[in-house]
Amino acid sequence: MLPKRSDFPPGFLFGAATAAYQIEGSAFGGAGPSHWDTFAATPGNVIDGSSGARACDHYHLWQTDLDLMRDAGFGAYRFSTSWARVMPDGRAPNPEALDFYDRLVDGMLERGLQPFATLYHWDLPAALADKGGWRNRDVAGWFTDYARLVHARLGDRLAATATLNEPWCIAWLSHFLGHHAPGLRDIRAASRAMHHVLLAHGTASRALRADGAGNLGIVLNFETAQPRDDSAQAAASAATQDAIYNQWFIRAVTGQPYPEAAMAGIGPHLPEGWQQDMDLVAAPLDWLGVNYYTRKLHGHAPGHWPNNADSDGPLPKTQMGWEIRPEGLTEFLIRLSRDHVGDLPVYVTENGMSLAAGPDVTDDMPRVAFIGDHLRAARAAMDQGVNLRGFFYWSLLDNYEWAFGYGPRFGLVHVDYTTMARTPKASWHAFRRMLGPDR
Repeated sequence: MLPKRSDFPPGFLFGAATAAYQIEGSAFGGAGPSHWDTFAATPGNVIDGSSGARACDHYHLWQTDLDLMRDAGFGAYRFSTSWARVMPDGRAPNPEALDFYDRLVDGMLERGLQPFATLYHWDLPAALADKGGWRNRDVAGWFTDYARLVHARLGDRLAATATLNEPWCIAWLSHFLGHHAPGLRDIRAASRAMHHVLLAHGTASRALRADGAGNLGIVLNFETAQPRDDSAQAAASAATQDAIYNQWFIRAVTGQPYPEAAMAGIGPHLPEGWQQDMDLVAAPLDWLGVNYYTRKLHGHAPGHWPNNADSDGPLPKTQMGWEIRPEGLTEFLIRLSRDHVGDLPVYVTENGMSLAAGPDVTDDMPRVAFIGDHLRAARAAMDQGVNLRGFFYWSLLDNYEWAFGYGPRFGLVHVDYTTMARTPKASWHAFRRMLGPDR
């Protein structure tokens, strides 16, 4: 069961989140190729060989999807604009794309939904990937031009804007571990990307504020990192992973130095003169977005830094194999407030569960339990003083789950990928009972 709406303050926002490439369909509306299109076209990169070419056809069915948001009782919608759609070659505007997002934002407002925009959710234009993408320092300027274009068209109606979604995934998962586009496994490439994503955030944030934008933030993901045994080596491995994953970005955007445990391996490969960028990286934030899903246990692996071997803990798992540990959300929210952001407004911008569809696609009661437990974990952090302002479930729809293709289903709403029919699940109805007009 979900908590009662009255368990949260009157102004607390409840919403759901999506991402452009995962739902819109990149083959529509004059969108250019992104590095995800080329990554997905490379054999072996995506489990089922699929791409986001059609996805959930949100580009054509957006009104239906916004109706589902409204009818569930949500007060806000976290969406992303696609860089490859807005600027197909990475530089020149696509009027058709700007018109689409114009209609989309107006549609949110007509339905009483506050628009929470994310400017980058991983779909880098392929033309910019050709120039080095996030490895190239010029990406900060490219991204700033894109951000200013979107703000000029939509900014007067946005409730909040995030520059980037999950820079750890943009930089480390994609350039060191190789699991996401561009699929590199290169410490030098990863180290440059780890810094350039932050430079892009800071450069764009300051330019947007100069253009009159308000309520600017960034969305960071956090994953509990604990040692898998009592050895000193496992403790060191967990500390290193915590530094790379959970400290690198939040420290930089709040004016703190990069963590020493991560600098041990990343530092030698950072771009020359990076130190002079740190004041720019620490552009003022109006809010922080927190994405939380799971925990990993870490042990020592021989060979090159970071000498890490991770494993899953013993708790129940989602369809993706991610361990379910709601108390981790409480822990991170308290830690962030205590160590980094103080009383800055915080939103849980993603939290969700992948669950395979059964014969009855509406039956997802384990997801209802998952959501309830994580909402209570969020409430527990608020009880300890965290200035949490809202909670966005990931995701509204079943969608394209990146390198896992169309197998994992995170949605409150089931999507038939053949007919594109939308069917609300028990979890959608649970939110409607909590938030909707008949609550």
